[in-house]
Amino acid sequence: MSSIEQADVKQALSAYTDENTGKNITRGKTVRDIRINGGSVEVDLEMPYPCASMHSQLATALEELVAAIDGVEKVSINIDTKIIAHSVQHGVKRMENIKNIIAVASGKGGVGKSTTSVNLALALAHEGATVGLLDADIYGPSQPRMMGLSGQPESSDGKSIEPMYNYDIATMSIGYLIDEETPMIWRGPMVTQALEQMLNDTNWGELDYLVIDLPPGTGDTQLTLAQKVPVSGAIIVTTPQDIALLDARKGLKMFEKVEVPILGVVENMSTHVCSECGHEEHVFGSGGGARMAEDYDISLLGSLPLDMSIREQADGGKPTVVNDPDGAVSQRYREIARKAAAALANQAKDYSASFPNIVIQST
Repeated sequence: MSSIEQADVKQALSAYTDENTGKNITRGKTVRDIRINGGSVEVDLEMPYPCASMHSQLATALEELVAAIDGVEKVSINIDTKIIAHSVQHGVKRMENIKNIIAVASGKGGVGKSTTSVNLALALAHEGATVGLLDADIYGPSQPRMMGLSGQPESSDGKSIEPMYNYDIATMSIGYLIDEETPMIWRGPMVTQALEQMLNDTNWGELDYLVIDLPPGTGDTQLTLAQKVPVSGAIIVTTPQDIALLDARKGLKMFEKVEVPILGVVENMSTHVCSECGHEEHVFGSGGGARMAEDYDISLLGSLPLDMSIREQADGGKPTVVNDPDGAVSQRYREIARKAAAALANQAKDYSASFPNIVIQST
């Protein structure tokens, strides 16, 4: 029997390319340990992003690669997940209890950004992450209804607010604090103050990701977020329509100017399939999201259909990812979530916690 070396195992593993990061599995610190005992090989992996639905498929593929090594009789692949904090804008301090904040934005309204935000948050949770969802649309909050929540949040100490929970997601929205039909007749400073309070005064607990559903446009709320909120990455939602793409490009440029990395673009309402005859039609045009991704050298995270069930499920307080977790559309949301989280995992780590605080004292 030939002697098996760790280098042989690493070489075999390197043949596998992670579909979400585009890198082979041995890059970085994903392979934590390799143990060899005679003809038995055990490999410990630590994925840098949540991908629970892929663990079984990943383990099987890697076991086959290692089993092909001469002398290997038994292979065991152990997969864990470790999500770390990533860097944010210069001059903005990261929140200690929230590892990563992801902003979901669009240049204009009506492109399905809020529906995408809620399903993205749910998909990240289904993939194994601890997730929060902040509804930053003060004038048109929609997350309470989409998350099937009502009532007002509580405060145990009179200073912080307890988030509202459903589907294992911590949520906060101005919609919990006002009547659903009450208009918010506020000027910009009041809106930005409300956003900061909801973010900083909510007792989020320990989160891997906080998804912020931004209002459309590039106004006061977006500027506050860019200047004061520690954002690790942004996702742009658009439709293939030329008008939507024009506005989406403005949103993308805004994040570029404040040095917030773009994790990718999501093309919503990319195609419509008739529920009666099955005919597929590109109602809003085609290929717009892909062209935008190519123009700005970013990833097209995925395309979503114009499907009546997505709207009905969100309106009913049970979004697609929880209403039909094994359905084709839910799988698309989960693929988008994995790709976005993997794009974030490829970015620089936040090292601020590694440095000691320097205190100058008079003696």
